[in-house]
Amino acid sequence: MYRIPPKIILYAVAILTGGIIYYLFDPEASVLFPKCPFLMLTGVKCPGCGSQRTVHALLHGDFCGAFLQNALLVCTLPYLFLLIAARVIRHFSPGSAFPVRIQQPIIIRTYFVLVILFWTTRNLFGF
Repeated sequence: MYRIPPKIILYAVAILTGGIIYYLFDPEASVLFPKCPFLMLTGVKCPGCGSQRTVHALLHGDFCGAFLQNALLVCTLPYLFLLIAARVIRHFSPGSAFPVRIQQPIIIRTYFVLVILFWTTRNLFGF
């Protein structure tokens, strides 16, 4: 019988707790959530601006509202989930080829370029 490591249980509890908090409290109206320091200092949106509101909207099934807050996060969330799944699979099955394929340097670099392009265009065109 395989024993689940305490670290995995701790991560699962932390993710579940975070999900409940984001579901119950609106980041726009609650003081629990920090405001973006980059936006407050520069007046320029960072690539992550709107992520908290996006998660809240997604948990409530508001996909259009989530997309309007942070389109990059909504579009790349499946890839981010795959990266997390790859980490878990690598932990439980170290010889698996799945984690290696989605973590190739070209894919990570492409994601980084997409983040930079999103950051630039959202500030140039105001979305």
